[in-house]
Amino acid sequence: MMRPTRLLAVLGSILLSTLTAQASRAEVPANACALVTASELQSAIGGAITLQSGSMGKVQTCSGQTQAGTRVLVRMFTRTTDAAGNTEKAGIAAAKKSGAQTEVQNNGGVMCSTVVPPQGMEAMGYGTTCTVTRKAPLYAVIEVTAKTKASMVPIDKLRSIAERIASRI
Repeated sequence: MMRPTRLLAVLGSILLSTLTAQASRAEVPANACALVTASELQSAIGGAITLQSGSMGKVQTCSGQTQAGTRVLVRMFTRTTDAAGNTEKAGIAAAKKSGAQTEVQNNGGVMCSTVVPPQGMEAMGYGTTCTVTRKAPLYAVIEVTAKTKASMVPIDKLRSIAERIASRI
């Protein structure tokens, strides 16, 4: 049988853990636009952008477009399945199968990729995407799609923004 003082210590520890976990959940940004600033994006995409908050079902979004046509989409969502990132891997495999050139870097709970479309499919855009997986089951994705290869965002620049996003969720 546990002594009363030991029981109180254990119960206090459980209560403190519960309150700490609730406080951590309460600190999750209220919307995806709280994860990144327009000025952070401007330095990476090379143009001014205005961000607009939105949602797609349970997915919180933040989107914008530069005057040059570069599009940004930030998504934040909870995923209870596919913790291994099979969805992202399947997307990259499909891009490769279509003839696109891809590069993938997976490091420290942030998976980034670039997709250069094959000749004749340039209209789909030149994409750079980073997915923050280290905060699972909460995920954040930042996608930048440029109209030309020359205006494509380098993977290292977007990774830097994804790291900031990770620190905010």
